[in-house]
Amino acid sequence: MNDINANAIETASHRIDPVFLDTPLLRETSLDRELGIELLLKVETLNPIRSFKGRGTDLYVADVGAVPALVCASAGNFGQGLARAARRKGIAVVVFVVTHANPMKIEAMRRFGAEVRLHGDDFDAAKAEARAYAEVLGAPFVEDGAEPAIVVGAGTIAREITMANADANLDAMLIPLGNGALAIGMGAWFKHATPAVEVVGVVAAGAPAMQLSFDAGCAVATKTIATIADGIAVREPVPNAVQRMPGTLDAVTAVDEPTILRAMRLVHEHLGLVVEPAGVVGVAALLAEPARWRGRRVATVLCGGNLTLEQTKRWLG
Repeated sequence: MNDINANAIETASHRIDPVFLDTPLLRETSLDRELGIELLLKVETLNPIRSFKGRGTDLYVADVGAVPALVCASAGNFGQGLARAARRKGIAVVVFVVTHANPMKIEAMRRFGAEVRLHGDDFDAAKAEARAYAEVLGAPFVEDGAEPAIVVGAGTIAREITMANADANLDAMLIPLGNGALAIGMGAWFKHATPAVEVVGVVAAGAPAMQLSFDAGCAVATKTIATIADGIAVREPVPNAVQRMPGTLDAVTAVDEPTILRAMRLVHEHLGLVVEPAGVVGVAALLAEPARWRGRRVATVLCGGNLTLEQTKRWLG
């Protein structure tokens, strides 16, 4: 944890491409009334990759030297961020994705200059192939959730929330938890700046590996995953991320598929925002346990908005 701290996050906030920074922090009274809480929503979908991933990837690439290429595995948003940042430095990027990956995300990665290779039935199969390819190529394998710069970059979101919310107390922060960069980076900042805030990671019930790992205190893989939330569909946790969770997260909770869909529709109805399943699980957690959160002041991150037209019609009606 020494390299993921408040000083590093503060410094990062002055190095990341401003197009990803100072994103809106919204509150909608009609949504507050429906949920029975005061809810702050940090919107991370209004940037060139429609995701928070640009923060960490931009910071990581800024310090990359001469390499033959960068290799990663991604559900799509991380690959977009890495490709965009690397293209600005003239570095090639190869991204491995699952064979059934979101076609919109695949096209976006290619538009930013990435070579996209389809492999395997789940994210972790694609990751294993990416790691092997990087070794053969002699190129860095950039692992989301493991690289400190990726985690630190995500932590700048929490810094912005505390600065914008300086005049009011925040009771809890609900953060989507996949490979861990977002939740751990944000948690590191909150534990420094406002340690009384309860920091809760949220996983999909159909991809519970990170919750199982948090509860066990060690990495726990699952044999399968089953969720529409591709951005947090982790079967094999990143060991570094598991080690960092105890000092940055207070709890981890899980939400099921119907509740994720309900949260997507609620955000669209009240805010007019199209948010992908993984990006809205913080709101889903509020719906799943209303008594736990009622009357509290809570924040969450809407951290991805890459949906195909078909997905938008199917899930948002």
